[in-house]
Amino acid sequence: MNMTSKQGTIREINGPILTIHLPGIRNGEQVKIGELGLFGEVIALKGETALVQSYESTEGVRPGEQVIGLGLSLSVELGPGLLGSIFDGVQRPLDKVFLESGDHIGRGIQLPSLDREREWHFVPEPDLEIGGTLSPGQLIGRVQESAIIEHRILVPPTLSGELLELAPEGDYRLDDPIGRLKLADGKNHKLMLYQRWPVRTPRPYLRRDHGLSPLITGQRILDTFFPLLKGGKSAVPGPFGAGKTVVQQQIARWSNADIVIYVGCGERGNELVDVLETFPQLQDPYSGHKLMERTLLVANTSNMPVVAREASIYVGITMAEYYRDQGYDVVMLADSTSRWAEALREVSGRLGQMPVEDGYPAYLASRLAAFYERAGRVETQGCGKGSVTLIGAVSPPGGDFSEPVTAHTKEIIQTFWALSKELADARHYPAIDWVGSFSEHVATAAEWWHKEISPDWQHRRKQALGLLARDAELSRIVNLVGPEALSSAQRWDLEGAALIKEAVLQQSALDPVDTFASPEKQFLLLDMVLMIYDRGMELIELGISVQELTDLPLMAKARRAKQNFSSEQCDQIRALIEEFKQAFGKIRLEYAKFKEHAQ
Repeated sequence: MNMTSKQGTIREINGPILTIHLPGIRNGEQVKIGELGLFGEVIALKGETALVQSYESTEGVRPGEQVIGLGLSLSVELGPGLLGSIFDGVQRPLDKVFLESGDHIGRGIQLPSLDREREWHFVPEPDLEIGGTLSPGQLIGRVQESAIIEHRILVPPTLSGELLELAPEGDYRLDDPIGRLKLADGKNHKLMLYQRWPVRTPRPYLRRDHGLSPLITGQRILDTFFPLLKGGKSAVPGPFGAGKTVVQQQIARWSNADIVIYVGCGERGNELVDVLETFPQLQDPYSGHKLMERTLLVANTSNMPVVAREASIYVGITMAEYYRDQGYDVVMLADSTSRWAEALREVSGRLGQMPVEDGYPAYLASRLAAFYERAGRVETQGCGKGSVTLIGAVSPPGGDFSEPVTAHTKEIIQTFWALSKELADARHYPAIDWVGSFSEHVATAAEWWHKEISPDWQHRRKQALGLLARDAELSRIVNLVGPEALSSAQRWDLEGAALIKEAVLQQSALDPVDTFASPEKQFLLLDMVLMIYDRGMELIELGISVQELTDLPLMAKARRAKQNFSSEQCDQIRALIEEFKQAFGKIRLEYAKFKEHAQ
């Protein structure tokens, strides 16, 4: 990192906020603070006086100590070596930090984010010619970053010019030039295997595109009932203990995205330790390789500096955009945006800004909107289509969805997976409330389901949600006057809804067979349950009692099917459906004979 000669002094310290005197400093510029060499960022200017937010604790720092302007804004290093890494909120590699300072992160540690000693095998694009013109974001070569991900080396997105040199195929370190570009102003620019990008500035693209295919997570309540498209934005709000982190971890493990970025923003340390310990051991279900070969983690726990927590979200989304620019489908999970918003609240309070709703700053809604706006499916500058799918957990105090962060997020996102404390207390997992959740992607997702799985998907989904809605109404009646007030058809509605909840919606993350369900298995289970409901309703209309139907052995078989058959055993689920149809047909015939004999 090149440091400028700009130097100043600290005038005042207010927690992570410092007032400094530094002529020539710019808003957004990074600074190095005091004898400890803490890093910070200029957030306000008034003449030669600047306000700085420090990414590290300012304990022990004194007024009068020196401040150095670094001449660049908070940026991340983007290049081979990102995947499989674990960074803190300002992209320091935690494994290298551990070697430097042990279990407790020392202050003022300055380490390169990417390994400068490792060599990467670079293969230049064969059709590039010396003297030819390179455009922003153009592909100039490839590096095999992991066994399953090819890292595409691009021209920085704001540069273009004449190609003067391009290195031959071979092994290079990140600091070795692999080419030289002559810019429009006549200056030469060295092309490297990596580039830097300011985290608060979205990376450019040619144009936005519409999402076409759903993000398959393997979780039935998400994929079948409230689908999210690749390039979409979703929120997972829920009170403490409702299972937000488990839902996000399941998506990280099983989603069919090319790259997964998991940002632990201000969450409890024990939850992040679980992620950091388990993810490196997991196998990628799509490639058979280690999951970390397509995953990177940003860990910023609740006991880390609050300002670094605010920065971590931007660090994660910038790395997501970088892989999007290479033509990949990226999913980024932020756990949780509420902790990020709390960091905004704390900093704005120290700045003396006027608080509005629940003490949050007036710009909370615009900051949330700007963050989620960085999701999307786009036409990249040089690698075709790519997408960033954003999934943010929200932690409303007391489960109150009307609080500002949840309310503003709900207005911005397109898919809302609302977690219910009541369902969690009843041990119904994932505890996603089918009444409070919604998806704006159903029509588009239906086209994919119709083409890939079944033309009946949308009809069956609508039928199931209608049955669950009737169940909610009938349950209120039962609570008031008892089940005797219901007709046989209404009691069968309750049984059908219970079957949907148990056989389809409930899905244990710890079940080795059912932790993931392919789209085919998801539809077959739903189709099986609704076939049982439809055939049962026909029999009830003929006069068979609800008790006779609920006592049938096939009801227990249907409930266990999700655990008895894996996603590779869909033919056996089809055979089970045929067995159930025959059983219902047999009951119908026997009942018809009985009525005929009785007459």
